[in-house]
Amino acid sequence: MSAPTPSAAPHLRLLLDLLAEDAPAEALGAVSSKARAAGVSAGELAEVEAATATALRIRGVLRQHRRRELQLTALFDTAGDLAASRDLDEVLKAIVRRARMLLGTDTAYLTLPDEEAGDTYMRVTDGSVSVLFQRLRLELGHGLGGLVAQTASPYATPDYRTDDRFHHTRNINAGVLDEGLVAILGVPLLLGSSRGGAGKVIGVLFAADRAPRVFSPDEVALLCSLAAHAAIAIDTARALDDTRSALDELAEKNAELAEANAAVRAHSAAMQRAEEAHDRLTDLVLRGRDVKDVAAAVAGLLDSPLTIHDPGGRPLAAVRPDGADLAADSMDAGWLAETAEESRTGARAVHRDGRWICAVLAGRELLAGLVLHRRAQLDDSDRRLFERASVVTGLLLLLRRTVAETENRIRGELINDLLTEADRDPAGLAERGRRLGIDLDRPHLLLVAEGGARERLAPAAMRYLFGGDIHGVSAEHAGNVVLLIEAGDPGAAAGDAARAAAAQLGQLVQAPVTVAATGPARSARELASAHGEAARCLRAMRVLGRTGEGACVEELGFLGVVLGNAQDVDGFVSATLGPLLEYDAQRGTHLVRTLDAYFGSGGSLIRAKDELHVHVNTVVQRLDRVQVLLGRDWNEPGRALELQLALRLHLLTDGRER
Repeated sequence: MSAPTPSAAPHLRLLLDLLAEDAPAEALGAVSSKARAAGVSAGELAEVEAATATALRIRGVLRQHRRRELQLTALFDTAGDLAASRDLDEVLKAIVRRARMLLGTDTAYLTLPDEEAGDTYMRVTDGSVSVLFQRLRLELGHGLGGLVAQTASPYATPDYRTDDRFHHTRNINAGVLDEGLVAILGVPLLLGSSRGGAGKVIGVLFAADRAPRVFSPDEVALLCSLAAHAAIAIDTARALDDTRSALDELAEKNAELAEANAAVRAHSAAMQRAEEAHDRLTDLVLRGRDVKDVAAAVAGLLDSPLTIHDPGGRPLAAVRPDGADLAADSMDAGWLAETAEESRTGARAVHRDGRWICAVLAGRELLAGLVLHRRAQLDDSDRRLFERASVVTGLLLLLRRTVAETENRIRGELINDLLTEADRDPAGLAERGRRLGIDLDRPHLLLVAEGGARERLAPAAMRYLFGGDIHGVSAEHAGNVVLLIEAGDPGAAAGDAARAAAAQLGQLVQAPVTVAATGPARSARELASAHGEAARCLRAMRVLGRTGEGACVEELGFLGVVLGNAQDVDGFVSATLGPLLEYDAQRGTHLVRTLDAYFGSGGSLIRAKDELHVHVNTVVQRLDRVQVLLGRDWNEPGRALELQLALRLHLLTDGRER
């Protein structure tokens, strides 16, 4: 009697144990080899290999989540340091240390200008081993830091020694060489409202590696957020120093003591109010609140309505000073972009058309615009509060987007499986969807988009879903971008959704985007079928020259009947011949029969009258009535083709022949 074939179950349990122990990828990959060596059957071996691939993907997602959690913890700790400490040295050391931890670099450092010496110097370093580098002084305008300070923009180099975009000097090169640095990222510390004027660069924050490295846009944005906190800390410390200096001077001027004390008290009160406001905003970040909570806090502090709009002008939050919701329409995207650019360039809030606007930035990327609906001027402390609110809002939006990108990436894998393997395990797909917050049993619209560069369209689709009240998920599939959107109304119009998506996506990628939509549909099989219909609709729109538009199959006329899964023949016939059918039914005439005879005779009035057994004038009169009911273009080639197809379908479905 032969021995039973070994089961795959022990190997599947081993995969789960290795996942729980956070084992290395090599250990997970070896499970398939062990199962093969154990003599597991080919069918079960395939299951083990598929489970191994899934386990490796889950391990990658878990590691990515842990990395995101470490980054968020570092940002929250930095915000907590700002709220709890007034010691500038401690705060700057914490920011530099966390910049190094956040980006995982070998070293991080911060330089500040020395106005008396006319150069810049190393203020704080972390991870540095070279005394020469730690004592390095840089001439203004030289090196990568000089380029950052001159342009007020972040710069990164994968290899400092071979990069000729900035001016190399002997002493800078010696310090960098002694420290062994290769890849360097530098971002400016911008002071929006300072004694030196608007948008003054007061220092540069760096992160550097001792090996070649390309810094990603997310890493640049995160370092910019830390630099914004460092600028706030320096600004606050300098303001407190100014207050202490003023108090010292007042002690020596007894004659002006009363008046000076009043000025100092007002200044101190303004500073204290600004600090308390910043602490309050920082506390909102630490407690994981949303941008609406920031808007409510700032609106209450400044006693004015406040709205927050995404780059497309759509409102993200709108509140009154008492915290109540404010009805807000979308803002003109062109006006918002122009005003936000003025705010970004000047690194401060601007007053335009009875409103105060401050750009919310992550590096150079515009995340949103804060709009304070107030015609009156803002004093320095209130203006500074408004500008600091934009920094906190940017941090919240950046963190929120990072989480949304991760969730969308995981859900996107479900969409790809749904569109390629809908028949394999529909129940399993539905269960996966429920775990990810996607109920496939609810009606959904399915949109397929193309246009612009794909590497720009996919992130734009994610921002389109993330920035508004649309509940859905996006993924790249078969060379296009697919969006799965909940249809709140069972009769939701796919065409309207397609047009809205085409307009918004085109604005986000700055190029025409074509969108085809189908649905509502539910269940894995229906959605997979809907994707095929949407893909055919997209190809038809391309052939018809409708690039940059949005549409559904039903809106393509007779092409919709040919391409659509539902094949709504009655709807097409009614939409095309409806006025003639209704006229014949009400008056007992024969316009439909006359039109069919006219087309059937190749447009000959003589042959048409012979077939109908009427006088030629009767044919002419009936065709004149057809023109009145259908319009002057009824006999033009495109329209005539639709009418002839509708006549054929009408005669077939009506059970008669010509």
